[in-house]
Amino acid sequence: QVQLVESGGGLVQPGGSLRLSCVASGFPFDDYHMGWFRQAPGKEREGVADIGTDYRTTYEDSVKGRFTISKDNAKNTLYLQMNDLKPEDTAMYYCVADPFPGAGWLKTEATSTFGYWGQGTQVTVSS
Repeated sequence: QVQLVESGGGLVQPGGSLRLSCVASGFPFDDYHMGWFRQAPGKEREGVADIGTDYRTTYEDSVKGRFTISKDNAKNTLYLQMNDLKPEDTAMYYCVADPFPGAGWLKTEATSTFGYWGQGTQVTVSS
């Protein structure tokens, strides 16, 4: 019943931009903490950004100033605006929903995978 469907990934040149979307259904979107996570080949899964029910946000250090997470409760949709993309950003990006976030959620969720996860959308940054 719970579904998280990501879209917007693709191939982009270094310095370019992409906007990822995640359409949620089957749960009370407004009451869930939401986030974006990614995993690149040969690397561990890591948190990218998250947004609370109060719209407060946090970011992984390497994407600060370049990425912006947002959501539209009326559309049950989560977004990730990615600017000044770098080859190091290449990864599968996942949308995650969790009703019970704790301290340091962006890091703990990356390893616990307790919340609901989408199927992912591939982002490739290459010239």
